[in-house]
Amino acid sequence: MRDGRREPTAVGDVMALYGAGGPDPAGLARLYRDLHAHPEPAFGEVRTAGIAADLLRAAGFETVTGIGGTGVAGVLRNGPGPTVLLRADMDALRLRERTGLPYASEADAPDPDGGRSPLMHACGHDMHVACLAGAAGLLAAGRRHWRGSVLAVFQPAEEIGAGARAMLDDGLYDRFGVPDVVLAQHVFPLEAGRLVLRPGLVLGATETTEVTLPGRGAHGSQPERAIDPVLMAASAVVRLQGVVAREVAPDEQAVLTVSRLRAGLAENVIPDHASLTLNARAFDDAVLRRVVAAARRIIDAEAAASGAPRPPAYRTLSTFPSTTNDPDAADALAAAFTARFGADRVGPMDRLIGSEDVGHFATAAGAPLVFWGLGATAPGPHPAPEGEGEPAGNHSPFFAPAIEPTLSTGVEALTTAALSRLSPADPA
Repeated sequence: MRDGRREPTAVGDVMALYGAGGPDPAGLARLYRDLHAHPEPAFGEVRTAGIAADLLRAAGFETVTGIGGTGVAGVLRNGPGPTVLLRADMDALRLRERTGLPYASEADAPDPDGGRSPLMHACGHDMHVACLAGAAGLLAAGRRHWRGSVLAVFQPAEEIGAGARAMLDDGLYDRFGVPDVVLAQHVFPLEAGRLVLRPGLVLGATETTEVTLPGRGAHGSQPERAIDPVLMAASAVVRLQGVVAREVAPDEQAVLTVSRLRAGLAENVIPDHASLTLNARAFDDAVLRRVVAAARRIIDAEAAASGAPRPPAYRTLSTFPSTTNDPDAADALAAAFTARFGADRVGPMDRLIGSEDVGHFATAAGAPLVFWGLGATAPGPHPAPEGEGEPAGNHSPFFAPAIEPTLSTGVEALTTAALSRLSPADPA
C-alpha cells in the first residue's frame, strides 16, 4: 500500500533496492551521459549494444548479441510464470546537436552518399537504454519477490522501422520463447516525471519513399537541350501539397512531407536527375495507401508532362505499422501507475501521428502491447526554445531530456509495469 492505494505486487519491495543493493542512480546517470555523448546510427549500434550486453550479463541475464545485426536480448528466468518483454531502442539520428550540454555529441558516421553526417540522440533512445538497464538490474536484484521471466530487448534501427523486424526474423523468440506481454516507453517533451498512456490506437502508420526523377542533362546556358529534373521536382513538390488538402476527408488525418529534394553538383550544369524523399503518415492504413497512391500519380504525371525519358523510379526506405495498445492491458497498467505514482503524475496520452515499430514484437507473439509516454522536460530555461516559451521536442537539435526525474521515473515505470504482469513470489 502507498497512501492508501493498492500497488502492483512487490513494487515497493523491489524499488527499495534502487541504490541499496540494486542499480546505483548515480551510475545510471553516468551511463546516460555516456550514451548521449556517443550516439550510433541504425544497425551501427556496436558500442551501445556491447554496453547493454555487459550490463545484462552482470545482472545475471542469459544474454545473446548480434540478433538482427546489432540487437541484444537477455532473459532472466525465475520460475514458472508469465514472460514479460521490456524493450528499449538504441539508434540515434543524423543530426548535429545544438544543446550546448557538456556531454553533447560530437560524433559522426558514414552516410549513404559516401560522406559523413553528424549524429545525435535527438529522440531519447539513450534515455530508453539507461532506463531499461536500470529496470533489468532492479528486477534481478529483487527476484525473490516475483516469478516468471523477464526478457530485456535492446533493439537497433527503430528510426528506420527495421530493427524489430530484423530481430524477429533472426529468431528472437526461437531463442528466448514467446512473451505474454510487450511493454515499452518513450520520452516526450512533457513535464519530467509524468507518465501518459491510452488504450487503443496510439501512433500512426508511416511509409517513406525515395523517388528518382529522370531528366536529360545539359549546360546551364542551354536549357533547350535539357529535360530539367529540377523543374520537374519543384512542380511535383508544389502539387503534392494538395494531396492531404484535397484528397483526404476532414474526419481523417494524414501527413505528406517532402523531407528531401536533391539535384545536381555543379552550378553551371542542368543535372540529369533529381530525387525526392516522401514521408507519408496516417492513422488508418487505407488512408495511408490512398495518400501514397496519390503521390505516385502526381509524380508520374509531372514526369510525363516534362517529357521525362522514362518513368520515375520508386524505392521504399521504411515502413512502420500503426501502434495500438491492448485496451484491457493499458487500463490495468494505468491503474498500476496511479497506485505507484499517484493520480497527479499519470494522465491520458494524446494520439500522435508519429510512428514506432515496437508493435511488431506484440504482433509476432500474439501478445498485448502497452506503449506509454515518459515526460522528460524540466521546468525553467531550456537550451533553446523552438517557439514562444516552448521546449524543444523530439528530433530537434535542441532536444535535451532532464536527466532527473526522467531517469528514475523511467526505471520505476518499467519496473512497475513488469511486476504488474509477473506472478507474485510464494509466501515465505
